[in-house]
Amino acid sequence: MKLLLVLSLILTAALLLVSFAGAAELAPNELGRVMILEYHKIDYPEERWTRTPENFRRDLETLYAKGYRLINLGDLLDRRITLPAGTTPVVLTFDDSSPGQFRYLESNGNVQIDPKSAVGVLEAFIAEKPDFGRGATFYVLPGASKPNRLFNQPEYEGRKLQYLVSHGYEIGNHTLWHANLAKYPEATVRAQVADAQTWIQRHVPDYRTRTLALPHGVYPTDVSWVLHGSAKGMSYSHDAVLMVSGGPAPSPFSRTFDPVHLPRIQAVERELAYWIGYFDKNPGERFVSDGDATAVTIPTARRDHLRAELPHPLRILERKP
Repeated sequence: MKLLLVLSLILTAALLLVSFAGAAELAPNELGRVMILEYHKIDYPEERWTRTPENFRRDLETLYAKGYRLINLGDLLDRRITLPAGTTPVVLTFDDSSPGQFRYLESNGNVQIDPKSAVGVLEAFIAEKPDFGRGATFYVLPGASKPNRLFNQPEYEGRKLQYLVSHGYEIGNHTLWHANLAKYPEATVRAQVADAQTWIQRHVPDYRTRTLALPHGVYPTDVSWVLHGSAKGMSYSHDAVLMVSGGPAPSPFSRTFDPVHLPRIQAVERELAYWIGYFDKNPGERFVSDGDATAVTIPTARRDHLRAELPHPLRILERKP
């Protein structure tokens, strides 16, 4: 029995080394693109907007094996990417606060996270692979009709939001009830954003949502309405606006990085497989960390793609082919 256990541990370690070797061999390129993945329902059966818990777990395993590591969207916006050399940041986002994203189970007076909910799958995987990192942004709909209003367990609304914040996740604004912002005047748009913030702060006082995911991917008549402002006594300020498609995002160190128009990859089987395969075939287009939090390493040939200003005290290191 002990021999089998030892052999199993050796095999597991060997597989991890093999799976990570390909990523470790990648040359640093911090002007490469970053995948911001967009999940919706984590449930059954697998459909256009639904990923099963097993397939979500498989997504995480694939990303980990290929050298991707979790960061929060806020870290991407702050250009604070502190990952080991040879690894690539990936951002997880979840829209609509559907029940399968975060569910509590009650048994004999005890409450625990459903291991088949998105948070349950994530927490289990992170416990097994702590070097995978921790991060995800949940775009909630606090005023939507059931079953989506804050994960559809009203008695645990506050507990869930507080758990997310205290465990290193982010809460994002998705409007009060998934309003198509192009259809409404300024006052209504601002109220949709501010009211969502109000609901969130009922449970997590002073929490400010830094980002907004556009319902239906539709912008309001004037994007400034969702960036900064106030309504009904609640002020809000967003650093980024996320779309529902568009492919990988440019590097935050790139001149083309536009936080007001951040593209995402819909995490459905076909599209996710396409982009993971794409970066396998085109590793030079993938953001690869240099492992140095004080430097930005870029290919010399792409120097003209670098943004004009970088946060102090970052320095630029050029890499020849």
